[in-house]
Amino acid sequence: MKKEMLINVLQPEECRIAVLENNRLEELYMERKSVEAFAGNIYRGKIVNLEPSIQAAFVDFGVGRNGFLHISDVEPQYFRQGGYDPAEVMRESDEMAEVAAKRARESGRGSKHAFKGGRPRVKPPIQEIFRRGDEVLVQVIKEGIGTKGPTLSTYISIPGRYLVLMPSLLRVGVSRKIEDEDDRKRLKRCLLALNPPKGLGFIVRTAGAGRKENELENDLEYLLRLWKAIVKRIKSTTEPGVIYEESDLIIRTIRDIYSDDIDQILVDEKESYEKARDFLKMCMPRVVERLKFYDSDVPLFHKYKLEQEIVKINTRQVQLRDGGSIVIDPTEALVAIDVNSGNFRGNDSAEENAFRLNMAAAKEIARQLRLRDLGGVIVNDFIDMRKESHRRKVERTLRDAMATDRARTKILRTSPFGLIEMTRQRIRPSLKRSIYNDCPCCEGRGLVKTAESMSIEVIRTLALASKNTHIERVTIRVNDQVAAHLNNRKRRDVMLLEDTGKMSVQILGSEALYPEHLELDCRDKNGERVEIDS
Repeated sequence: MKKEMLINVLQPEECRIAVLENNRLEELYMERKSVEAFAGNIYRGKIVNLEPSIQAAFVDFGVGRNGFLHISDVEPQYFRQGGYDPAEVMRESDEMAEVAAKRARESGRGSKHAFKGGRPRVKPPIQEIFRRGDEVLVQVIKEGIGTKGPTLSTYISIPGRYLVLMPSLLRVGVSRKIEDEDDRKRLKRCLLALNPPKGLGFIVRTAGAGRKENELENDLEYLLRLWKAIVKRIKSTTEPGVIYEESDLIIRTIRDIYSDDIDQILVDEKESYEKARDFLKMCMPRVVERLKFYDSDVPLFHKYKLEQEIVKINTRQVQLRDGGSIVIDPTEALVAIDVNSGNFRGNDSAEENAFRLNMAAAKEIARQLRLRDLGGVIVNDFIDMRKESHRRKVERTLRDAMATDRARTKILRTSPFGLIEMTRQRIRPSLKRSIYNDCPCCEGRGLVKTAESMSIEVIRTLALASKNTHIERVTIRVNDQVAAHLNNRKRRDVMLLEDTGKMSVQILGSEALYPEHLELDCRDKNGERVEIDS
């Protein structure tokens, strides 16, 4: 299998990164300079408001928009009064973890104060933890979407290539995604042998599987230098503002997405190529030879025929290879995905045909969720299948296809109605939201009123105007099609209202006006404007 990473930065305003498997687009990442991204950044913040009803605080972190901090994202260091000197934070959290573990051992069972992943199960109310004006060290874990501000956490994590530094964890561990038990034990021994500073936690990332001790050591040293700079910055600042900024999209993607099965990385802009090369020399020197500068008259994404693929990503309907399709409808509450048989024609029974189509759809759904970066609640409506074994196989196929997704997912069993409900972690707005605005004509509905509906609305408004004895002249400005409908099919109604209201009505149509545009200009005998109650 041929796998490539393509980095397109020729347009200075936009960076796009595509991952291809056998020339098929599997992952797409995009970032624009005009859109400020906060996810992963660490900030000094100040509590500006507390909402006990939802157990959350709103935090000013210096970007002009308050962040949302829920009680579940507050770590134990804040359970008592005092600032957040990093060294003190580490010591206090360590003591609390040891006390909780001791209680659990003495009682012979888990304590309600016991820690799981460094977090206690029961926490005091947020109004007992914080007061307005209190300072917090926070990290943005989810970008603001729509009217919602960014989501914050006091559980800080700083990713390297093979390790993640987590100051509140207070232990070393290995990612659950590394399943080989022998390798897990070896990695943990290697990490302990490096003697990381007490009070700082480290987790070996999935990318660390099979890595040697010296590779882990280089990453550990890099993260420790970063942490020292963060501590220094904390001590030197007093106002809400940034403490640490996450790397740009190129470094972030190489760091988080690159794997050994990627044969080459192509970059089409010299400065970005040099920056990526410097990063690889520092963190992954053995990979430098796979990085290549793309210098050709044919644009990189055009050569690989990706521009059309990117356009298709934002279409509502996705055709499946062997026939049939899936229809993807993101809404405010959830993402609805419907599997349609369409032109799919198989030679087997209806049950077997439905099973084959659902299996293909499950794989494509996982791909589309990654490409479009859709998150939140997702409901998949597969074609009905009677056999329980077929339902379970479709579930497994969907789970297997989602296994490579970096976003956290949870998939439920098939419901009695044939629906598979799932959730996918939403960190930033979807790709579609990054590219498009809501249509000003339909206000994002995707629908506009028909010419007939608009004509009825005009007649209704004219009837209201005819009751006002001050109005002598009415000018109506509408879309061309609406004007034609009024002047032809509704002309008799318009003339009747002219006679009833003793007024003249002029209908003006224009192609430039969108279908639902309706503008009424009512004047009295002196030419003064008259407002009517709508």
